[in-house]
Amino acid sequence: MPLPMPSPANILAAVTQIDPVFLQSPLVRQDRLDDRLGCRLLAKLETLNPIRSFKGRGTSFFVASLPAGVAHLVCASAGNFGQGLAYTGHRRGLRVTVFAATNANPLKIDAMRRLGAEVRLVGEDFDAAKEAAADFAAAAGAVLVVDGDQPAIAEGAGTIALELTRQLASADCLLAPLGNGALAAGMGTWLKHAWPKTEAIAVAAAGAPAMEISWREGRSITTPSVSTMADGIAVRVPIPYALEAMRGTIDRVTTVTDAQILTAMQLVHETLGVVVEPAGAAGVAAILADPGPFFGRTVATVLCGSNLTPAQMRDWLLPTDA
Repeated sequence: MPLPMPSPANILAAVTQIDPVFLQSPLVRQDRLDDRLGCRLLAKLETLNPIRSFKGRGTSFFVASLPAGVAHLVCASAGNFGQGLAYTGHRRGLRVTVFAATNANPLKIDAMRRLGAEVRLVGEDFDAAKEAAADFAAAAGAVLVVDGDQPAIAEGAGTIALELTRQLASADCLLAPLGNGALAAGMGTWLKHAWPKTEAIAVAAAGAPAMEISWREGRSITTPSVSTMADGIAVRVPIPYALEAMRGTIDRVTTVTDAQILTAMQLVHETLGVVVEPAGAAGVAAILADPGPFFGRTVATVLCGSNLTPAQMRDWLLPTDA
């Protein structure tokens, strides 16, 4: 039986089920940033919670929706989704096993373990880890949790858009990072319900274009590899459910280069004083990549994830003469 698409009613319900530490993130703007971008940018700051990313919203709602008797959850993650599942699952007394690539961010690996997950490093990228997670879950009789493949995960992420429409009178467009698709589908679902005239744009990494290609072609297309600094959106194997959920909720998909992502990270750090991961800066990068369509408009985005290692902080954010 096919899964239902994310719904505004369930996004409203999710607010009552999600751990409050992940809710009511601030909406920030800054004149200097607006001047540099040529638009009025308002950003939901999803970095001020225990896992420093928005992923706890979706995992909270998913875990709250589980039937009685579930004891063991398994997922694959680049780090932030695994932290969210570890945080919420541990508080419900569930065993959580996370598979990550062998080159995953060590800070995120340590955080997942600290939050109560067993972490196994398998494969050269996220999608290889996802295959190993599926095999392990089947053998262990555990519940496999795939980010982007469950309505509750998208609906939890959709509460970001719900809060946005309560914090802001209106916006001309929304820019959402595009990885597995839960964030874009969830936010787009609420946006088309509350602000149907607002353009919803999903932003993928040019070095991980599988979701963008699949969106454009209307079918799931796997790429042989990924090459991007944005590990949080480095998807090689698209999730058909997420693509279907995006069909009626996202107006277009665009891509940004690593150079544009890095400039966006540095600009956000310089103007807002906020440390944000490459994936979380994708929305700002999209404006830098093609400022014309956004000029003079009110633009909303999400700054999601600040889990950078000290070396990444030094290499990506500090001035070269520091």
